[in-house]
Amino acid sequence: MSRPTTQEGTGRRVEIGAGVRASLAAGLGLYPLGVAFGLLVVQAGLPWWLAPALSVAVFAGSLELLLVGMISGGASIAAIALTTLVVNFRHVFYAFSFPLRVVRHPVARAYSVYALIDEAYAMTAVRPHGWTAWRLVSMQVSFQAYWVGGGLTGVAVASLLPGPVQGLEFALCALFLTLTLDAARSRREVPSLLLAGLAFTCAVVVAPDSVLLVGLVLLVGLLLGRYALTRGGARG
Repeated sequence: MSRPTTQEGTGRRVEIGAGVRASLAAGLGLYPLGVAFGLLVVQAGLPWWLAPALSVAVFAGSLELLLVGMISGGASIAAIALTTLVVNFRHVFYAFSFPLRVVRHPVARAYSVYALIDEAYAMTAVRPHGWTAWRLVSMQVSFQAYWVGGGLTGVAVASLLPGPVQGLEFALCALFLTLTLDAARSRREVPSLLLAGLAFTCAVVVAPDSVLLVGLVLLVGLLLGRYALTRGGARG
């Protein structure tokens, strides 16, 4: 391979800088949530290295927070695998509009698929044009750096605290409440919120010991049904 020219090197640095800047807004939310994740890992009695290990092996904030409770509670491998599938199934649909086509290098492309988190998809959905391989991948690397760094900070802080922080396990619930309130600002999403309430109510009645898993499965089914009805109505 020929060495890049000065102009190419300058353009590459500009694109990397643009990707890092694009990550800042969402990164301000990722880092403190990562701190809460690291604190939660230590507070749950799990080894400190589990925080960076999960952040590298899984890299899915909401799922990682959920896994801490499942691992500390002694959940089975089957339950963890099924929960992972249900919680992260939405990422399959992200690939339909995510600008992965701009990433040509196979290693960078594989990393971009692996690091396709909610924040990365949201940024490309808001700004669908102008993405290059260097800009896109540098943004995703920045997101993971915020999350892993936050987790390590949380682990370090937990080692200095004299006792556990009460209510920290509410971090995951608070995350989803924030996302729900944000979605409720649009009237288009009100039916989805009502379906979520229906799924949760049915799960409480039918399977009180597995509310989260059953509720998620029911919600996926209800949302698919809503999509089919909406699409059929649009064609009619």
